[in-house]
Amino acid sequence: MMFQVCLFIFSTVISTIAGTTTISPGTTLYASHTTQLWSSPNNTFSLHFLPLHPQTSPPSFIAAIVYSGGSPLIWSAGNGTTVDSGGSLQFLPAGNLRLVNGSGSTVWDSGTSNMGVSSAMLHDNGNLVLSNGTDTVWSSFDNPTDTIVPTQNFTVGPGTSPSNGGDSVPYWEQGLNSSMSLVNLSSPVLGLQPVGILQLFDPKLIAPVMVAYSDDYNEGNDDMLRILKLDGDGNLRIYSSKKGSGTVTVRWVAVEDQCEVFGYCGNNGICSYNNSNPICGCPSQNFEMVDPNDSRKGCMRKVRLEDCEGKVAMLQVDHARFLTYPPQFMINPEIFFIGISACRGNCLSASSCFGSTSLSDGTGLCYIKTSNFISGYQNPALPSTSYIKVCGPLAPNSPPSLENAGEGKDRRIHAWIVAVVVLSTLLAFLAFEGGLWLWCCRNSPGLEGLAAQYALLEYASGAPVHFSYKELQRKKFSIWAYEEFEKGNIMGVIDRRMVSQEVNLEQAKRVLLACFWCIQEQPSQRPTMGKVVQMLEGVIDIDRPPAPKLITVGSSGGINGSVTPISTIATSPSPTFSPSSSLLT
Repeated sequence: MMFQVCLFIFSTVISTIAGTTTISPGTTLYASHTTQLWSSPNNTFSLHFLPLHPQTSPPSFIAAIVYSGGSPLIWSAGNGTTVDSGGSLQFLPAGNLRLVNGSGSTVWDSGTSNMGVSSAMLHDNGNLVLSNGTDTVWSSFDNPTDTIVPTQNFTVGPGTSPSNGGDSVPYWEQGLNSSMSLVNLSSPVLGLQPVGILQLFDPKLIAPVMVAYSDDYNEGNDDMLRILKLDGDGNLRIYSSKKGSGTVTVRWVAVEDQCEVFGYCGNNGICSYNNSNPICGCPSQNFEMVDPNDSRKGCMRKVRLEDCEGKVAMLQVDHARFLTYPPQFMINPEIFFIGISACRGNCLSASSCFGSTSLSDGTGLCYIKTSNFISGYQNPALPSTSYIKVCGPLAPNSPPSLENAGEGKDRRIHAWIVAVVVLSTLLAFLAFEGGLWLWCCRNSPGLEGLAAQYALLEYASGAPVHFSYKELQRKKFSIWAYEEFEKGNIMGVIDRRMVSQEVNLEQAKRVLLACFWCIQEQPSQRPTMGKVVQMLEGVIDIDRPPAPKLITVGSSGGINGSVTPISTIATSPSPTFSPSSSLLT
């Protein structure tokens, strides 16, 4: 009997040290003891202090709820507010959670003092709840930071608004059409399902609107956590993490092109790419960095417009666009249909205009920027010219992205060489096969009927088909190339004349993926030339393209439309390398 009592006491002490479930007022977590924690009943989530990364001197800490294995972080006290090593998270007898610095100053408080809170608990779904015994007084799910998890509903609450008011700029919208906007919904709720589906709910909707799918949809659901996070770069992403792994993987991103995120480079900043990495710079030497140590904080004029003693001029920035996202449900007063000269001149003469963009894509659109916050994007593939007001004289210069791109210049040249060689080889091969086929048809009357059908087949598929003398059936070049690519034999597809040269296989892979998208039978699946350039430069990720169809010709002369196991049906989804349809490009 005594042994059983001792065993019970021992097990109770161990469970208390390892982590508690119900947390009583008066309990404190200390930043200097990062192994001290409050855990959920099944230890899926825990609340404890984490050192800030990258590390600071002296070290700083945040109090956060994390998934098993230490990552991902799903909530933090004070939205990432840091404390020093003397800091603590206190559950006070008055019923409020308080984050205190080493000096004793309060840096965050739950605001639940004297509201009858009697206990706290971290649930197995990651929700930290302050309760009065029967009802929830406060919860982390109702006070999110930058992340939501399955079973957590993100909705309109105090201090938020579904309208596009104030100084907000909606640069990504998804899920609703023109007949049902956010302003028409009564109680919109955004929820992430455990299987990886992001959905929008509302009583006015007949069925939930599917906003996005993670690319690991419905995989490993029992031990896989998926989260939706608004990252510090302004992009919205779905991450997944296997329980206990401590690692996270991006499974979906809202804005494929990071430079399309409004304000990514701060006010007057110009976003461009160094290889596949977005970097920030200033429009010219008329500007300087707000913070030389952080280019994302934007740029400021060396001479303010109101202090300009000379003439105000319009600085021209080639292949650049000042991001403008017209609302879908109202007229945007910043958009006009005028010529390039008028687009520049009207802005120069208007005191309320700070910059303008003229599109050279045949639309005649001109964006007049009346807001003093300008977010720019520069890319050689952009058919637009932008102008920004500065105090003269003009001091144009190349943005840092072009100056720093020298390191990757050789690799990009290799990519273009690979592209040219592969495409020229394809064209030469097609010309040779076409001539051989025409010669055979003219000298073989028995094949005239088949030749007519085959001519139509050539037009549809974009490449002639090989026929053997023995079985009149061989694969066309695009299918052979795709199969070799699937086997990982990239060098087998590249022209033999390049074998002796140094070839960047990763860039060669991008070239082949781009080629396979460009020869898709459905025109809607083929990327634009601008997107092809971005694909080859590594600016955007390239999804796996559908396999080319294999259409065989039987010995009787009939065409057999059956497809091989690597083929896809004609309704294969379009590639997802293009930005959201709500973005004006």
